[in-house]
Amino acid sequence: MAKFLIRRLVPVILTALCLTFLVFWLTNLPPNLEKIAKSEAGVRISDSEVASWLDRNGYSRPVLLRYGEWLGVAPGWRATDETGTERGRCLTARVDPAGAPRFCGVLQGWWGWSNVFKQPVSNIIALRLGLTGWLMMSVMALMVPVALLIGVLAGMREGSKLDRTLSTASIVTTATPEYVSGVVFIAIFASSMTGLKWFKGSATSAMDHITFENFFLPVLTIALYGIGYIARMTRASMAEVMTAQYIRTALLKGASFRQVVLRHALRNALIAPFTVIMLQFPWLLNGVVIVETLFNYKGFGWTLVEAAGNNDIELLLGCSVVAVVVVLVTQLISDIGYAWLNPRIRLS
Repeated sequence: MAKFLIRRLVPVILTALCLTFLVFWLTNLPPNLEKIAKSEAGVRISDSEVASWLDRNGYSRPVLLRYGEWLGVAPGWRATDETGTERGRCLTARVDPAGAPRFCGVLQGWWGWSNVFKQPVSNIIALRLGLTGWLMMSVMALMVPVALLIGVLAGMREGSKLDRTLSTASIVTTATPEYVSGVVFIAIFASSMTGLKWFKGSATSAMDHITFENFFLPVLTIALYGIGYIARMTRASMAEVMTAQYIRTALLKGASFRQVVLRHALRNALIAPFTVIMLQFPWLLNGVVIVETLFNYKGFGWTLVEAAGNNDIELLLGCSVVAVVVVLVTQLISDIGYAWLNPRIRLS
């Protein structure tokens, strides 16, 4: 298992470096840097003034060197302007220039300064990621058990009336976008028009204090979309396992249908759905922007859109790092879980 982990861990690290460098290069293209200069120094400054501002603030140096500084493996730049004031990347992390560190990048915990929110990027991401984390865990707690139950029940008896009913319901939920189901839920359960004002149509208050009333509708909106997808995958996997020879042998030996399903079929049927379930975490992290906007819940997805829309490079890079890490870590956990569920992968 140790060799298996090492073989998986090395590509994960290399992939993270390549993806973060690609994002860094794309966000630091000359047009984006010009927008930053004009937003900080004035929209009417000339091209020469733009070049001068970029040079004073360390943006004119090679991209690879700046990536190393941002990552924290190269010393942060320092310069003294015409007034004798010392400037530099690490000086923004420490007030006292004498006590400023040489290295101040992501590896040292300094993620930069947000030009839009005017505070450290790490503080913004920690707050917004925590809000989205509560949303993700609540969605998974509702989505996974319901989807697995529907998929297993449908796949146990392929072609039956129960299978057709559950499969149709799964297709309908997957085909319904979140913004449609969210609006429908708000109109039915959070509007005075129907008289069923059981929940709040806005989740803004959930950012301070989560209750069933202000948090259930966004959770249900997201979970309903994912339930159908996972249920369909589980159903297909379960139906395939139920036709295997060892299942027929167990039934012929006199084992009850319930024992065959729980002891033999279920574990093998969960291999493919497990991978799908782990892939829901990156989707929940970045793909719930519409739901967060619809219910006015300012989580990680909302922050990512704000950073991209306002050309906040440091915040956009921080969000990208988190997204890359979540994707790669969940993929690694998926590989480990896949090997645990299927011993043939470990032996190979």
